Formats: sequence, structure tokens, C-alpha cells
Amino acid sequence: MEPRIQYAKTADGVSIAFWTLGEGMPLVLIQPPPFSHIQLEWEWPLARRTYERLARRRQLIRYDGRGSGLSERGHLDFSLQASVLDLSAVIERLRLERLALVAYGDAGPAAVAYAARHPKEVTHLVLYATYARGGWEEEPEVQGLYKLVDSDWRLFTETLAHALFGWSAEHGSWWAQFCSQSTTQDAVKAAWEASFEYDVTDLLPAVRARTLVMHPALLRWATMDQAKLLASRIPNAQLAVLEGVSGVLIYEESGPIVTAIDEFLSEGEEAAPAAAQLPSDLPSGTAVILFADIADSTALTERLGDAAFRVKARELDGALRGIIRENGGTPVEGKLLGDGVLAVFTSARQAIEAALRCGGAGDDVGLPLHLGIHAGDVIREGDNVFGGAVNIAARIAAASAPGEVLVSETVRGLARTSAGVSFEDRGERTLKGIGEPQRLYEVRRRES
Repeated sequence: MEPRIQYAKTADGVSIAFWTLGEGMPLVLIQPPPFSHIQLEWEWPLARRTYERLARRRQLIRYDGRGSGLSERGHLDFSLQASVLDLSAVIERLRLERLALVAYGDAGPAAVAYAARHPKEVTHLVLYATYARGGWEEEPEVQGLYKLVDSDWRLFTETLAHALFGWSAEHGSWWAQFCSQSTTQDAVKAAWEASFEYDVTDLLPAVRARTLVMHPALLRWATMDQAKLLASRIPNAQLAVLEGVSGVLIYEESGPIVTAIDEFLSEGEEAAPAAAQLPSDLPSGTAVILFADIADSTALTERLGDAAFRVKARELDGALRGIIRENGGTPVEGKLLGDGVLAVFTSARQAIEAALRCGGAGDDVGLPLHLGIHAGDVIREGDNVFGGAVNIAARIAAASAPGEVLVSETVRGLARTSAGVSFEDRGERTLKGIGEPQRLYEVRRRES
């Protein structure tokens, strides 16, 4: 299944696109700026297989840095500080407390800087074909490529691709097309000029993460001396010298490099938790069910345009699922109705708090929600839930006004003394497809 694209906002206001895949200890894989496009990468079988392998035992996280892919393209600040802001935004958006970092090429210095500044968060660090200090702008090969950026963009992407892949025609051809679609000439020039100034040498001793430095022996840039500098200055680092010249980590065909990374990350890594389970401590399969649906999504799509609406909807979907988890609920995966999110809770109080916060999140992005809560027996099947109670929750949501939280009498009875809210009687409603009328109540926060 294709990962769901979400967005994070940096401290300087840039929207960063990301996705997550799998469950377990988080692993953030950083591409060198500005060559990144998380959607196009997933469409290439070779890259997808690599991602799926890395996500078997952990949660893999990929993002597009500023100026590339699905992130905001107009921001051309590729300084080390800006690169760290992009990484930080995704980590903060996902509320990650412990994680591993894998970076290659020009992304290496940002990973080192983040690991040095967050020693308690970063448990493992993998640096592939990278360096601590830039400054090779005078190298003839770099100068030649740099001149091609403006004079012949297509030839530049093809030449760069072949250089990275050691003249592998099959992968080089795809990578050339990928480069041209993932960024622009101006972004490439700005990113390269910034990288010449990167220098994290003084930060190397502050890295506390277990570190693996992997370096292709015949790489034309980022010399072996740079790899030795990284390995010798970072405490507890180990150096692995590799055959070949490929400087592109995730498209390595045969697999031993990915296998080595996987084994290294597993050293001392906490066992991956079991996949999220639906609440099982409720009597007779009872659950408190929250249903949230974007109000009038068809009209919003027509007004905003399909692409803009989907971006907002994806961002909101991620926010809703985060709110649900923070309040003790479980978002239910599987086929849902419309642009909705279904979640189950063991507590009516927690479901109500989640619903109120979800309503606020929808209003914040300009996508108001219909919100309804009911409690009753559910049928569990894999990662989904079914049954009459689920249908009633969906119909209660449909009966609510945009931004309004409606609950059934059952939920009101469970939460009226503990939720810290008031319930305004909306009378009995005949809901579509539901035999008996349901008495509904609007939830409101009590004024302090």
C-alpha cells in the first residue's frame, strides 16, 4: 500500500512533505538536497523494495527537504541550519522521542548536526558516502557539472546520474528523469553552493549515537580521507569500506548494503512493538466509536482544486490520527466512508476530548468536520471494525453541523460526570438507515 503523504511545518514556516511506513523503532532516511521526491521514489520498484526491507522491523520515515519534491519549492535556503530545521520539523510533527538516522551525500552533515545536538534522541547513525567538511568547489568534475546546470539541464541530470551510478545505464536513466522532476536548476545551484560551506568537524565528538560510516572505495567525491575523519572523530564509530563507486544508497541493487544497515540498526535496538491492536478490554466487544468526516468535501474540492484539497486533507488526516492516539484511541485502518476517519476508544471521556480537538484541527486548516460519537458492540475483523454501532456513529456524524460534536444518549450517560463538558439536548433524530430514532446531544466545553 502506498504510504500516505503528510506535511510538517518548519520553525521558519516551510511546509515539508513526508510519509511513514511500518511499525516499530523510527528510522529517518535523509536524501541529499535538493534531489528528493517521496512520491516518485515509491513508484520506482528498486527504491520501493529497499524501503519495504528497511520497514520490516521498524517505522521508516522519508521526507522531501525544502526546494524539492512535494515540499515547498520556492525556498532556496539550503544552509546547514535550514536542513536541520527540515529534519526537526518532521521529528517534532511525529513526536519522536528516540530514532535512528540514515543519511548520504550532502545530507550527512545535517544528520551529524542533529545527532550531536540531540544525543538522547538519536540511537543509531548511518553515514553513507558523505563528509564532515565541504569545500571541493574547485574540483574539475564539480566545476564541469556546475556549468551544465544552466547551459544544458538535461545533459546535467544525465551526467550526474551516470557519475553517481558508475555509468549504470538502467538506473542512471531513471535517476536522470527523477532529478529533473524533483527540483530546479536554481535549487541545485543554491544547494551546492551551500554545501561547499558545510563543516561539522567540531560537532563530531559530541555524537553519542552508535555510528556506521560506509564509504565506496572509488567514489569520485567525498574522499576516503573524509570517511576516515568521520569514523575517527565520532566516538564508537566504525568504518566499512565498500567496493564500487555508487554514491546513491537506496538504489543499490544487490542488497548487501541494505542488509548491513539493517543488521547494524538492530544492534541494541528495542524490539519492535506489536502492531497496534484494537481495544480488547471492553466487555462483549463494546467500544466507544468516533467518526469524523470532512464537511461538504465535494464543494471544497471544486473551490480549492483537487490537488490543493488533497494536500490539506492529507495534512488533516495525519493531525486527526495523532490527536486520536494522544487521547488513548486507535485509528482504524481500512476502507472508510468518504473523507473520514474512524477510531475506537475504551473511554467515552477520551473520545469526547479527541473529538473536540479534532474539530479544532479541522477549523485550523479550513476543512470543518462532521463529528459523531456512539458506543456499542463492534465486530473486529483484522484491522477494521464493523457493526450497527459503527453505522450509528457515522450517521450521528452526518447529522452534525460543521465543527459540531454530537453524541448519542449512550455516550452522554457514560461521560456526563467525568468529561468536564456540558451536553445540550438536540432531541430525537431519525437517522438514515437506522430503525429507531436516536436522542442526540451537542457537546460543549464548560466555561471556566
